[in-house]
Amino acid sequence: METFLHRIDEVGAQERVARLFSRSIKKESKIHALKTVLSMIDLTTLEGKDSPGKVKQLCYKAAHLHDQFPDLPTVAAICVYPTMVPVAKKALRDTGLKVASVATAFPSGMTSLSYKLEEVKMVVDAGADEVDMVISRGKFLQGEYHYVSDEIAQVKEACGKSHLKVILETGELVTLDNVRFASDIAMAAGADFIKTSTGKVSPAATPPVVLVMLEAIRDYYNQTGKKIGMKPAGGISKAKLAVQYLVMVRETLGQDWLTADLFRFGASSLANDILMQIVKQSTGVYQSANYFSID
Repeated sequence: METFLHRIDEVGAQERVARLFSRSIKKESKIHALKTVLSMIDLTTLEGKDSPGKVKQLCYKAAHLHDQFPDLPTVAAICVYPTMVPVAKKALRDTGLKVASVATAFPSGMTSLSYKLEEVKMVVDAGADEVDMVISRGKFLQGEYHYVSDEIAQVKEACGKSHLKVILETGELVTLDNVRFASDIAMAAGADFIKTSTGKVSPAATPPVVLVMLEAIRDYYNQTGKKIGMKPAGGISKAKLAVQYLVMVRETLGQDWLTADLFRFGASSLANDILMQIVKQSTGVYQSANYFSID
């Protein structure tokens, strides 16, 4: 586990965020940015009341999000609970959309490693293209860093060819130093993506946390030549904030990361706001949120 503790200047991180978020974007660039955000969204339903009908409806939304605007990109993926993976795979057949599944006793991660690995194998066998695992935050906060690293490595092996997103649950890590260290551990252990949050804990994705994780990815790339993806999740429902995050990604990591292969948004309602903003930029007229399918 080749990681070391960084000391993050929290005031400095806030200042860098403020500077990046103050950048203005011209109209033509804004429309391109909105389309890029749309292509990066993982439409998500992770509720105890999820049913096959609800998941099918979400998949229909993903496939027909903007039938009236055929030149727009599709979202990147649908993210569901493990038992809903077969439903989503069938509903999205021949659409090209990916299916992501949370696993490892999401959102708490409070179960045995053997159970976590069985759950990962279950969703992979069901056809999940991507697996979103949660780290053991209790172990991390107790200083059991090798346990956290080994767990991620074993989950990565169980994923086979499916991509692994490692959720840090940054709202429970307390400090930016911990966010940076957890990011380093996850990447060194085999994460394809590092992800801020489950969306079940507040705060979820925050600009300073996202910046620190992007800087960790930058440094890891400079050291290893390996590109790791990033996914902020939770609390991102407005187009303006999503575009500001794109600016942060471009300024921190460069143009190569402005693709769904390396950057995603975990969201449920963001897509509707993006579509509203695209219509506004194109026609000068706002549509109501109800103009687009809600679920």
